[in-house]
Amino acid sequence: MVKRFAIILITTFALISNSLAASDGDLILKKNEPSEIKDCFENLNRATFAFNQALDGVIFKPVASVYRKIPSPIRSGVSNSLDNLSNLVTIPNNILQGDFVMAGVNTGRFLINTTVGVLGIFDVAQALGISEYEKEDYGQSLAAAGVGPGCYIVLPVLGPSTTRDAIASTANFLGGDAWFNVTVKNDTQYFTDVNYYGTKATSGVDFRAKNFDSLENLKENSIDFYASVKSLYLQDRQQKIANTKKIINTQNDSDWEEIESN
Repeated sequence: MVKRFAIILITTFALISNSLAASDGDLILKKNEPSEIKDCFENLNRATFAFNQALDGVIFKPVASVYRKIPSPIRSGVSNSLDNLSNLVTIPNNILQGDFVMAGVNTGRFLINTTVGVLGIFDVAQALGISEYEKEDYGQSLAAAGVGPGCYIVLPVLGPSTTRDAIASTANFLGGDAWFNVTVKNDTQYFTDVNYYGTKATSGVDFRAKNFDSLENLKENSIDFYASVKSLYLQDRQQKIANTKKIINTQNDSDWEEIESN
């Protein structure tokens, strides 16, 4: 009951804020300008970043290296399936942002790919000419409502984020992620928490594999790898909030994803 009330409260707040503040697009972009976001916890962030790099070297990089050797059609199917699941967070955020057309499109996309596309393995919706899929999350909805990003923060394992996005991600565990509800919270006879955390781990490996060479090159050529990652992440985050199509040269823009605050 408390969780439901929290979700209603968050939803109401976002909708009211959206009506009051989202019309000023320039202000929203200004608030999310990378140069405007302070690194308030830099020493702690750098320590966490070093920890994440060590973890990457021991776990994610080796696993991603093996994953890259899997035939491309299988990897594409895994990516498609993960994207399909992420619709369960994107759709409510389309609604929160007042984009009811995209909410309908993504609902149709999810239904088609889950059924005809065999649990999302095949992107049948794309083949049918349905609009290209763009992920949305609760951090983006708060940004669209005019909420500033706060400070830059590096989360253990999850990586780069901002205080706004880190806080917004808790909405997933308060009922804002249907996949979490079905697996972890309800623990039905068909799905368990292993399914949820398994998809999150797979998403991390999939992201690392897609950006394997880019990240290695960036690390090798950066004077300050921490600063480079921070800059690229904040630029990419601003683009996602603005819903632009600009691609960051050293990253796969569609996958530089808050692994995932979503």
